[in-house]
Amino acid sequence: MSTIHVDADGRTAEYHEIVPSVSITYLLQQRAAVLERITQAFTLIEEADRLAAAAHLGFPYLTVSKACRSHGEAIAGSFSTPGSALRTAQSAIDAEAWRYLMQESGMRSLMSASKRQEFDEQVNKGEMPELTRDAIAATFGALHESRGTMFEQGVVECFKRLSWAYKTNQPQKFGKRIVVRYLSYPYGLNHSSTDQLDDLMRVFHVLDGKPEPDYRCATYALISQATREQHQYPKTCEHSYFSLKLFGNGNGHLCFKRLDLVDALNQIIAKHFPDALPAPR
Repeated sequence: MSTIHVDADGRTAEYHEIVPSVSITYLLQQRAAVLERITQAFTLIEEADRLAAAAHLGFPYLTVSKACRSHGEAIAGSFSTPGSALRTAQSAIDAEAWRYLMQESGMRSLMSASKRQEFDEQVNKGEMPELTRDAIAATFGALHESRGTMFEQGVVECFKRLSWAYKTNQPQKFGKRIVVRYLSYPYGLNHSSTDQLDDLMRVFHVLDGKPEPDYRCATYALISQATREQHQYPKTCEHSYFSLKLFGNGNGHLCFKRLDLVDALNQIIAKHFPDALPAPR
């Protein structure tokens, strides 16, 4: 498959790989073919609605929506607005394409949790631009230029989310151990806390030169298995980058295994928090 390239002006070029393994030409051709068929289908539905009305026959109320169980736009009939149903269909088509391109580009691995959430909200709300070659080049060209800043932002967000109410989590650089508060509740694990650990592990993967796992909640699954199989506290589990002890109060005590990666994290922290205290070993 071909790749998309972007030059300094945001135009496609023969360098600066942005979205590996994706043929943008093929993607846009298929998008046009899908929209053409949807337009034809809507036209036939509108004709059928007029025929039914002229013959005093009933006609079903047909709608199209961007997502399951969301508000739909009427395709035909007195409640329809010209072009509205087609715009809704196009928005749904483009939304999935933007998600696909983001995943294939590898940029999502470098985005902080807040940037991921911001992108997901833009896609879900239909706020992304229409899927065109220029829009793809501009969007991923900008992301490519800011990839270093995005990655560092993710490290800083992980650092700032750590609880500083415990001795091991004072406002200092990362040490060998950290304490994650509210990792579990009596009724189960805290998704927010496990997502934070996933973000930290994502950073470790990038610093270690390894691809990010293709799924979220990897930490959630690991800890869930430990809680199911172990019946006494502290419950323990092992990750390639940390050892974890989960205590009855819901807090998790992590011990990092790769101090070289911790040092790499601290180099980033020092750029943003120059007064941070040295971390004890």
